Amino acid sequence: MAYSAQSDILEQIDEDVLIQLTDDDDAGVVDADVVTRAIADADGLIDGYCGRRRTVPFTTIPPLVRKFSVDIAIYNLYARRKGAPEDRRNRFKEAVDFLKGVASGTNSLGEDDPEGTGTGDAPEMSTNNPERIFTRGKMSGF
Repeated sequence: MAYSAQSDILEQIDEDVLIQLTDDDDAGVVDADVVTRAIADADGLIDGYCGRRRTVPFTTIPPLVRKFSVDIAIYNLYARRKGAPEDRRNRFKEAVDFLKGVASGTNSLGEDDPEGTGTGDAPEMSTNNPERIFTRGKMSGF
């Protein structure tokens, strides 16, 4: 399941712009396959970062994940042509920076972690430890 859809992209850019970014055959319509690939690439990037701390792909899509999917997919579409405008480059960079924070555990997607352990490959602390063998009291007199 994709984290965003073409309709989400059309909320941020005009259909005419989306046609320019996707219509390789000069048919005058949006190429839905190109949009789907841009979204899939965006979602793969998101999963790559979030997968360190969360179970991916998400079954319930957090709002931030949908937002990042749209921003990254639009950036991917612009990158097919001539490069993205500055505001799109900034949104892409902000999304990736935030996702890096999710991967390192410094940023949160804004909800509890119902799908995974929230630890990824991180070590876990144990409080079930045996009694210490060497203590100051036991070693006195040596």
